[in-house]
Amino acid sequence: MVKKNYQVGAASAKIAKAMMTNKPVSLKYSVEIISNIKGQRVEKALAWLGRIASMKDFLPLRMYNKKVGHRKGEAQHFSKSGRYPIRCVNAFIELLNTVKANADYKGLDSENLLITHMFASQGFSRMSYQSQGRISGKARKSKSTHIEVIVREAR
Repeated sequence: MVKKNYQVGAASAKIAKAMMTNKPVSLKYSVEIISNIKGQRVEKALAWLGRIASMKDFLPLRMYNKKVGHRKGEAQHFSKSGRYPIRCVNAFIELLNTVKANADYKGLDSENLLITHMFASQGFSRMSYQSQGRISGKARKSKSTHIEVIVREAR
């Protein structure tokens, strides 16, 4: 499935947008990251994602937390269970840097941006086959995710 349009129809000179389509990251981790950074400033979100990428903080899992162990230290965002999804975090860092560059190109103050909208949806799943001896093989799906972000200048 090809993603062409944004989920929210916002067209203004005061906003900047960015989108990634069919990025090979987890949809569940993307939803958890979005629920934690929506409504924050871009610089604060980038610093938090950088701490997760360097494994100083964990991504608190509040919705998809079945059979996930607790992490040491204090609870973050009302949750002690979490993981370190490095590939997903790096995709979000890339997306936020892209939207900062788009805002700078449009003439907005790229140091003073507020995340107003973020959305993740299921992307295209590619099929591959794992050979399983002489008799049967196993079909595997590699999943992907569409991620979009809209920012505006903070007051």
